[in-house]
Amino acid sequence: MTSNTSALRDTVREKYGAAALRVVAGERSSCCGGDAGCGDSVDPITSNLYSDTEASEIPADALLASLGCGNPTALAELKEGDVVLDLGSGGGIDVLLSARRVGPTGKAYGLDMTDEMLSLARANQAKAGVGNVEFLKGDIERIPLPDASVDVIISNCVINLSGDKRTVIAEAFRVLKPGGRFAVSDVVVRGELPAEVRRNMELWVGCVAGALNEEEFLGLLRDAGFDDASVEPTRIYELSDANAFLQGSGIDAGHVAPEIAGRVMGAFIRARKPDVKGCCGPECCGE
Repeated sequence: MTSNTSALRDTVREKYGAAALRVVAGERSSCCGGDAGCGDSVDPITSNLYSDTEASEIPADALLASLGCGNPTALAELKEGDVVLDLGSGGGIDVLLSARRVGPTGKAYGLDMTDEMLSLARANQAKAGVGNVEFLKGDIERIPLPDASVDVIISNCVINLSGDKRTVIAEAFRVLKPGGRFAVSDVVVRGELPAEVRRNMELWVGCVAGALNEEEFLGLLRDAGFDDASVEPTRIYELSDANAFLQGSGIDAGHVAPEIAGRVMGAFIRARKPDVKGCCGPECCGE
């Protein structure tokens, strides 16, 4: 792990730990950059992602802690009996919703590296009374589960925070069963972002600067061995949105916002691990 990757991880852990503590104190967290969040405006990334019905299924603190950019549980087509893993599960909203969808014969894992978020998630699980859930401590670059143990991987605006996205995607491929599905929401870029945005740590932690170009994301999925990779935009951030998430970042929003408006989007990224077919080696033909 490079020093830059280690520093980024420490910054993410610190900021998301503080976000969990704010929720415990009764405040809403924000994905916008800077300690000031979005000020008086609505966070353009995290707002209005869950229906009233979904919100009624989970504790209020799980919704307050949501720092996602989409709703992967609504798009992942989860089935009864599926084993689901949420990468970077935060306060547990998507894990708890997934657990209800896969039913008692399925299971939902949540993986997070932040102690405060794990504590909040486990408290939310207890409040929700959901038993088919397990929260794991660890890094998304080193998933603490066996090979071929998961049917579906979801994630909500977390992969962009990693300094080693290639390893994250390779690990996702490893733990998926043959035929398993990668179904994540994340921030994706079309075109290029200004260098000052890419360098800005607050914006990286705020879900923007670390976002992959959509072609880069698709390329990493294909390189890892996935089939049927696709990127579906779910929310494109326009000028007013760009102004909101540049607040508190130290960047001149009036100058930079027009350069990034329309280039950053929330998206649903799908891919599939190939089924095992055509094998005739000793491990499957008994030779």
